[in-house]
Amino acid sequence: MNAAILTGIRRIELGEWPDPQIESDTDVLLAVRVVGVCGSDVHYYAEGGIGATRVEYPHIIGHEISGEVLEVGTSVTRVKPGDLVAVDPCITCGTCGQCVAGRPQTCLDQRFRSFPGQADGCLSERVVMPEHCCYPVAADMTPEQASLCEPLSVGIYAARLAGPVLQDARVAILGAGPIGLSVLLAARAAGTHFMAVTDKLPQRIRAAAAGGGADWSGLPQELDAAVDSGSVEPFDLVYECCGDQAALDQAIDLLVPGGELLIAGIPEGNRISFDINQLRRKEIRIQNVRRQNDCVQEAVQLLADRAIDADFMITHHYPFEKTQEAFELVSEYGDGVIKAMIEVS
Repeated sequence: MNAAILTGIRRIELGEWPDPQIESDTDVLLAVRVVGVCGSDVHYYAEGGIGATRVEYPHIIGHEISGEVLEVGTSVTRVKPGDLVAVDPCITCGTCGQCVAGRPQTCLDQRFRSFPGQADGCLSERVVMPEHCCYPVAADMTPEQASLCEPLSVGIYAARLAGPVLQDARVAILGAGPIGLSVLLAARAAGTHFMAVTDKLPQRIRAAAAGGGADWSGLPQELDAAVDSGSVEPFDLVYECCGDQAALDQAIDLLVPGGELLIAGIPEGNRISFDINQLRRKEIRIQNVRRQNDCVQEAVQLLADRAIDADFMITHHYPFEKTQEAFELVSEYGDGVIKAMIEVS
């Protein structure tokens, strides 16, 4: 089969790759329809890794996928040939202590699609996934919408981690990329009281307001000024969704005493830091967000019920043979891009 193969930093080549085969009675063979370009894959593309995790070439990236079922193992009942499915790219063991404890996102023996050393990604014509990773979608859902279910599930999980306080909370989201916007959509669907969103890019600020329904949106320094002047009150929850040290510093300033910082962004470096005096005096809680936990079906349902409309995030479409161009655009934040979609089949 054909695959878009990462062969070096900022180098993707279309070439042949071994065909995947059904090996288990719970396997599902998919024709990959659409792959969304995710920020974590952009780190692999542009930097050769994330932190201590380094790419060994050649490697296939891409994990936000939708696919059409081609063939199923003998025990599969959830999907059938011809179904369009959203995919959870995290293949878990189901038996380790983390899985048994209800934390499959931190499975000790997981194989996450596109994660170096675990499993190849999905920028290929076909892929095999276990049945439990495949979620059939409504007949009127597009492959692009089905692909969005993966980042949306991260936003839903991030909102869920805040607990019941979320509904009546004042929430700030720092970073209006796809994950920040997914958090915005999920929190809005949960009935959050007031939501402010910041970004450095004007088109993303506009998207947060027009598409995401943010109550306030603007540049980071504008939110600081609004809080300092009293026109915007401090926040109960802040989601850091851009992986930026300056945003982490700002988050502590924006929080009320007893507030909570939830970190969903992926920093470029291995270490981040905080002003411990502020952190301690305000008694700030810190919660990391690791992918998602059993939220893909909820994402599918929210889209099917029209409770969430995420189409505004899709700004660019690329054919399979222009995968390199798609990654280059996203890595450089070019042409107002929010989410670029690669159409494989």
